[in-house]
Amino acid sequence: MIVVAGGIKGGSGKTTLATNLAVMRSHKGCEVLLVDADDQQSAAEFTELRSEEMEDADYTCIRLDGKAVRDQVQRLRGKYDDIIIDTGGRDTTSQRAALTVANTLIVPFGPRSLDIWTLERVEELVADARAINPDLEAYSFINRADHQGSYNEETQEVLSDSDQIEFISPTLGDRKAFAIAFDYGQSIVEYTPRDQKAVREMEALYDTVFETVPE
Repeated sequence: MIVVAGGIKGGSGKTTLATNLAVMRSHKGCEVLLVDADDQQSAAEFTELRSEEMEDADYTCIRLDGKAVRDQVQRLRGKYDDIIIDTGGRDTTSQRAALTVANTLIVPFGPRSLDIWTLERVEELVADARAINPDLEAYSFINRADHQGSYNEETQEVLSDSDQIEFISPTLGDRKAFAIAFDYGQSIVEYTPRDQKAVREMEALYDTVFETVPE
């Protein structure tokens, strides 16, 4: 399965999503390739730190850019059970190339206007990708959800109205544990002291991506 953590809003949580899914998938015994297609190279830096701290990252990570994302992923897909691609927070050639070979696109949205305003442009990106890859499945979810207030519900209403991207219910809260775990080169399910709520949220999202979402 080829999963893209995408979108066009920087800081929405794509790298946190991609790295957590890669680690959790590898813990299931799968051979996982994490592709860092983001100019900021955060996923590659996370993997380097993880390798230093834990001796083994548990998955393979490579850097790819531009059309090479499509070409190399096509060449490598038979060697791995899953390929997870982390794209940058812009409409880039790398992201468009990734979507031409992906099975699934997962787009995190924060419960804020600046995030929601990008929805139309992400829908256009998905529509363009489906002209080449008609079987592409696209899903959105709320990341860094507020602990209270109406922003979450309002964001869900907007995302649920999309005719290009299906909204899925697992939500990641605005929890410091995600950032702290990342800084240690760990997924949220590995970091101690455990934030049980954060772990349950990520596990629910993982289950939706790899067990509920069609492969």
